[in-house]
Amino acid sequence: MKKLLNSLNEPEHLLVRETEKEQLADLSEDELLLLHTRVRRARNKYTKLYRQTAAAGVSDKGGRGAAKGVGKRHAGKAEVFEKALARVSRRLAIVARSTAEALKQERLALSRKHKGSPVTDGAGGVGGDLSDQTRNLAKGKSPGRKKREASSKGAGKRRQAAADSK
Repeated sequence: MKKLLNSLNEPEHLLVRETEKEQLADLSEDELLLLHTRVRRARNKYTKLYRQTAAAGVSDKGGRGAAKGVGKRHAGKAEVFEKALARVSRRLAIVARSTAEALKQERLALSRKHKGSPVTDGAGGVGGDLSDQTRNLAKGKSPGRKKREASSKGAGKRRQAAADSK
């Protein structure tokens, strides 16, 4: 593993160092998403290079088993970035979970505060009574369901109109 880390060029080495636990602790969710994307791209690059090199070696070596050793350096780099990606993914999951929980608590507090009264949408408009919205969702009157029902009703009317015109 140490040998593989030494084989990385400077930008790659810096990218792997950014995924160390101490470095990840200070990053926000958005910064973690950007880092996750960069590491995933590097991992995909070396995975692709390894596969392409091995595929090209099949015809030269006479078989996939013999060509497996071709491109070991690319495979090693892909593994280094895979481990780095796992570290970033774990940290991102933790941060995303805590952000989601904070947003949930904020929505619940807002719901309790405005229980039974209209809720503003932030732009000064009224979003409607929360209990009505909850009641509609409980009945299954989601926007998608309303659209399907209207579409079905319209199709039935067109069918009836076509039959009546004959």
